[in-house]
Amino acid sequence: MKLILQILLLVDSILLTTIIILQPSKGEGLGAIGSGGQMFFAKNKGFEKLLEKATMWMGILFGALLILAAVYEQFI
Repeated sequence: MKLILQILLLVDSILLTTIIILQPSKGEGLGAIGSGGQMFFAKNKGFEKLLEKATMWMGILFGALLILAAVYEQFI
């Protein structure tokens, strides 16, 4: 059971990292000083929303797996 939880945590962390890296940045940062118009012309809003929801659910799953692993270590 411990090994299964560790594998699930590893897979979830890799997927969560990948999803976060795939997301486009929300702000322009220092690039907004010179050419700040790009922020208003997002091309693929549906894909961005999908990535946001996937990030949220993968984060929730990661937290739940961490709690489950801690409880398992505490009582067994």
